[in-house]
Amino acid sequence: MKTIFIYKYTNDFAENKDIARDLRINKIQPELDKNGRIKIDFDKVGSATQSFVHALISEVIRTYGIQILDNIHFENCNSRVQKIIEIVVEYVQDGIFDNDDNNQPSSNC
Repeated sequence: MKTIFIYKYTNDFAENKDIARDLRINKIQPELDKNGRIKIDFDKVGSATQSFVHALISEVIRTYGIQILDNIHFENCNSRVQKIIEIVVEYVQDGIFDNDDNNQPSSNC
């Protein structure tokens, strides 16, 4: 399982959506394209913006479907980061399933 340490790219506040986009394109998607699993580690990250997390994972969910979250593990998320991830997942899910409550994924953070 490949691990991405978010702190390495953002320090304690993950806000730059261009960095998130680059991580998605160059690290996350290539691993998922190989049916790999990815660990996104938020250790030492105190907070993240919704736009950062959106740029990091929303296109992945749209491309591969909500079930791709089975291949993505979020680790060391504090409550703020976990909430942002949940908001983004819910937002993207609503767009995919048109508010179908039968498909509730977990951000597994």
